[in-house]
Amino acid sequence: MVEQHKQEPEIPYLTRIQILGAMGATAIILLIVAKVSLHFGNFSLFYLNLNQRELLLGVGLGFVITALSSLTYRLWTAYRKSADYYLEVVLKPLALPDLIWLGLLPGLSEELVFRGVMLPALGSNIMAVILSSLCFGILHLSGSQQWPYVIWATIVGMILAYSALLTGNLLVPIVAHIITNWISSYFWKMWQLRQLKNK
Repeated sequence: MVEQHKQEPEIPYLTRIQILGAMGATAIILLIVAKVSLHFGNFSLFYLNLNQRELLLGVGLGFVITALSSLTYRLWTAYRKSADYYLEVVLKPLALPDLIWLGLLPGLSEELVFRGVMLPALGSNIMAVILSSLCFGILHLSGSQQWPYVIWATIVGMILAYSALLTGNLLVPIVAHIITNWISSYFWKMWQLRQLKNK
């Protein structure tokens, strides 16, 4: 009988502190990129207006993206393997309270860069949506076999970009991104904990 071994990730497993540090460092780098781009760029930004209607729209969009992601996970085997790989590398070392940061840090910094700065800098048109979303997708590349996850992240980027274009308010994609990260990471962690209990 040949024993099947689980494929090890191309990048080594990180500790909880390394993951949190990497998230914090990435958020700081993206915020610096946004600030520099704003300083040297000649374009207008989407506003960030805290209002109840668009806050609820962001929450609803977060639930829709999470539902679509769950459906894609069930139906597309290559995406399921890619997502499991990515989530295991990122989520496995984290404790449940750390998921707060997993929602907030990328949700704020990535939306500021990709939808807040890059989208208007590229012209706030269909080409800007495609290019900014493709860059967003590539940011989620963590190994050579991760192309399905990159494709899905690019599609999510397009949904988030259109939400910014349609509302003109960066609050919608920020909240949707945070909600999506929170829900998906929470359910993945719960599934992981159930798997450990059943062993």
